Amino acid sequence: MGNRELGQPSFRESGCRESVLLELDANSGSNEADPPSHHEAPRVPPSRKRAVSNMLSHVQFAMLALTIAMFIITFVAQAFRIPSGSMEDTLLVGDYLLVDKTRFGPGGLWQSFLPYRNIHRGDVVIFRYPVDPAEHFIKRVIGLPGDRIYLSQRRVYVNGRALQEPYAVFKERYSDKFRDNFPRCNRFNENVEADWASRLRNVVKDGELIVPRGQYFVLGDNRDQSLDSRYWGFVPRDNIIGRPFLIYFSLVEADDEEDQVESNAVEDGKLFTLRARISHVIDRLRWPRILRLVP
Repeated sequence: MGNRELGQPSFRESGCRESVLLELDANSGSNEADPPSHHEAPRVPPSRKRAVSNMLSHVQFAMLALTIAMFIITFVAQAFRIPSGSMEDTLLVGDYLLVDKTRFGPGGLWQSFLPYRNIHRGDVVIFRYPVDPAEHFIKRVIGLPGDRIYLSQRRVYVNGRALQEPYAVFKERYSDKFRDNFPRCNRFNENVEADWASRLRNVVKDGELIVPRGQYFVLGDNRDQSLDSRYWGFVPRDNIIGRPFLIYFSLVEADDEEDQVESNAVEDGKLFTLRARISHVIDRLRWPRILRLVP
């Protein structure tokens, strides 16, 4: 006890002074030494940890779902909407389709293990438009590689035989020599691509179109209102994406005038409510076509 009164520091006090001296030596350039600090890292509340963990789980799930979706879109199936009437009455404007991208595989060894098959005459196919590959077209395969094709009075002949086409419709009363008697007409239609017009004579023999190797001749079911192989040529095999197999949704397309009326419409001095808009969409649904298989 007396030792402490004489001013001799205890072991704990000595340790404190030593730490101060060490700190002074480390900061010898300073005039004054900062007092020792003993700060502890702030603790993260458990609720915040759980929130961060949940957020990471959601991000991981979203990334997994996106990866699966990208895989399906790239290799398995893809959705498309019909924008024109060239395939009526098989497919209508406003039909939403799922396309099987695995149907037409590369063949070879994989043919034995996967559900691949060759493209058949009569198949409806989605393909990249040869004139502009950024666009997607949908038509029916009429000519296979090596086939000889011509049209006479709107009737299609393949390898000398008339094709039975219950799916084909004709909606124009007037006749068009180029369209209805392809390729036996010397006068080109104004819709014919210039490049195709220059190549056409090289693939016609004795009034018949000869489909080259690795190419396909396609027509729309709505024969009078379809820009197809008659107007721009063959579809390369590599351009064919797949075969539509399901109409998963179908909606009657509203014309521009109807859309304008709807957007400007008022009821009791107020804009249409969400309920009214939903009701309007429901009225335009083609219920019998939803979830229908594509023939």
